[in-house]
Amino acid sequence: MYARTLFMRALREVERITTRKQVAERAGVSEATVSRVLNNVGPVKESTRRKVLQAAKELGYVPNAIAQRFARRKSGSIGVVLPFVPKVRMFSTFYFSEILSGIGEEIVRKGLDLLLLFKPADGEMDYTMPFRTGKIDALIILGSRNRPGELRELIKLQQSGYPFCLVNQHFPGYSFNGIDADHVRGSREAVQHLIEQGYKRIAFLNGPVEYSNSLDRLEGYRQALEEAGLPLVSDLIFEGNYSRTSGYRAASDVAAKISDIDAIFAANDRMAIGLIQGLHERGIRAGVDIAVVGYDNIDAAVVCEPPLTTVHVPFHEMGKRAAEWMISQMTSGAEVHFYEKLETELIVRRSSIKEGGVTSQ
Repeated sequence: MYARTLFMRALREVERITTRKQVAERAGVSEATVSRVLNNVGPVKESTRRKVLQAAKELGYVPNAIAQRFARRKSGSIGVVLPFVPKVRMFSTFYFSEILSGIGEEIVRKGLDLLLLFKPADGEMDYTMPFRTGKIDALIILGSRNRPGELRELIKLQQSGYPFCLVNQHFPGYSFNGIDADHVRGSREAVQHLIEQGYKRIAFLNGPVEYSNSLDRLEGYRQALEEAGLPLVSDLIFEGNYSRTSGYRAASDVAAKISDIDAIFAANDRMAIGLIQGLHERGIRAGVDIAVVGYDNIDAAVVCEPPLTTVHVPFHEMGKRAAEWMISQMTSGAEVHFYEKLETELIVRRSSIKEGGVTSQ
């Protein structure tokens, strides 16, 4: 411990004499002011801040990251929680890869680090532990489910005052910070599109209802039917788990009721693509015998046959915004409360268009 203290003291002293002092002289300010600007702490005039940053740039000054973090008692890392599901290629999943890409883009731009944390898909995690052990300064949580144990841990995390936010999940009645998308509007527009095409017996393949976005999509589906004066038939609502395999399996149930269905809205593209495959094997052609609309606008939606009508969700931007909020809270030290809901966009392709209709792609 003593050796570490001497080492860190030496690093700071070298940095002060050989570089920080030069920046101060170039900018015409004190070394203390340079320290405040570079560590983003304390009050500094905007004009002074710009002079310091310009001087640092001209001199090619790069602060020693280790010494900075030690002095501020910060890890310089943002944690990202992902659900761990055995045998599932998490990083090849469009949803997670896009959000992580957005988070990573902002973290790299700010010169910070990202620490991935995995929790059991069917278990709880003590979200305060990585903070208490000094591993992270802020936390972004993906894949949160509305379960008693999960809610208990989130309440504990919020009461502890640590900076965190949820992505693509919200808990009605609780004020957790979050970045979300307007899934009610997105699904309503998807079903309205089918109704405008002349379809009236519209089924719905949803994901597990412990995800708030599943409930939001169900609500949008309900609103669209109600606005069109169409009944909501519970027998035409099916449930998968957002995997392609669950969509493929749902094809059996959909095919059994095909005389009562002329269109189906799936809560994500992976289920929609699996469904199309399963129906095709039963002689039911998407875009001909039945209209299909998905959700998320994954890459595979363009190349499947027929190309899939879907709802674009700005996952990359959601990740980027989550990181921006967390970095802002880390650097300011102030507790902030936020909940952003980004817009979605309907992308029309051949899977839902009757012959002679117009697509948007």
